[in-house]
Amino acid sequence: QVQLVESGGGLVQPGGSLRLSCVVSGFTLDYYAIGWFRQAPGKEREGVSYISNNDGRTNYADSVKGRFTISRDNAKNTVYLQMNSLKPEDTAVYYCAAGVGSLSEWGYDYWGQGTQVTVSS
Repeated sequence: QVQLVESGGGLVQPGGSLRLSCVVSGFTLDYYAIGWFRQAPGKEREGVSYISNNDGRTNYADSVKGRFTISRDNAKNTVYLQMNSLKPEDTAVYYCAAGVGSLSEWGYDYWGQGTQVTVSS
């Protein structure tokens, strides 16, 4: 059974950092690419970053380039999203998903339940 579980969200001040984790089960990280997405209230879900399953290639949305870093630990079946220099506009529910590897949600078959990130002073 494929499962993805996010953790690490919370309340942080502007300029602060958080690290999100996505623990996967039912498959190994060399089988699916893993993407991070986010959805703010009243907005559509948007792709934030992904890491490919074969060569570990990464990609980022322009809005987070230089601030967010995606990485994976194959031994722990975990993908991380390190978020630095957080801004209030980064506030959203963050989801990880398993699929083909793109910033479009349409390429993903399995989703986690999400973790809330709130950036506020």
